[in-house]
Amino acid sequence: MKTIEKILYHLKNEGPVTAKVLAEKFSLTTMGIRQHLQSLEDEGLVDFNDVKVKVGRPTRHWQLTEQGHRRFTDRHHDLAVYMLESVEDLFGTSGLEQVIAKREQQTYEQYQQTLQTCETLKEKLEHLAQLRTQDGYMAELITTHDGYTLVENHCPICRAAQHCPALCLSELTVFKRLLGENIRIEREEHIISGQRRCTYRITS
Repeated sequence: MKTIEKILYHLKNEGPVTAKVLAEKFSLTTMGIRQHLQSLEDEGLVDFNDVKVKVGRPTRHWQLTEQGHRRFTDRHHDLAVYMLESVEDLFGTSGLEQVIAKREQQTYEQYQQTLQTCETLKEKLEHLAQLRTQDGYMAELITTHDGYTLVENHCPICRAAQHCPALCLSELTVFKRLLGENIRIEREEHIISGQRRCTYRITS
């Protein structure tokens, strides 16, 4: 993978970051990283914010632009939106709800096959993060002081979900069914609300 692609993936996964951090991450000079960032900025894929610090000059943090985030968008998103619109046009809201319910059940059954052998909540969530990554969500699990946070750095169905928010609700329902009634799960960040990722806070 080229350095520019590595930078884009790092920004997608980690959010705003300084050139110095990127230089250390990829064993390059800060000047070399700045040249790559300048090239990406010229393409409209990244921009920056200068963050004030107590002493010295502000620290420049680089981040993906909306165009940069679109670089990761699933290639089939337009087809997905078209299919949803067609189902709704042909069969009405009821038809669309049936399609979403069918997808929800299939996703649940697919994930449940893997998770049914897990003995602990952590084990379930680790496997769930792997499954979501395989499905294109660039997922990771973070242990917190009171539970866990499931992070999805990308949404391959983002355009479809913007057209049909019920898809997002359906995915949250799948998580709740998989983890059981005694586990509390709340979505705290949401890509289609303008945030850079989706996060789910999970406590028992």
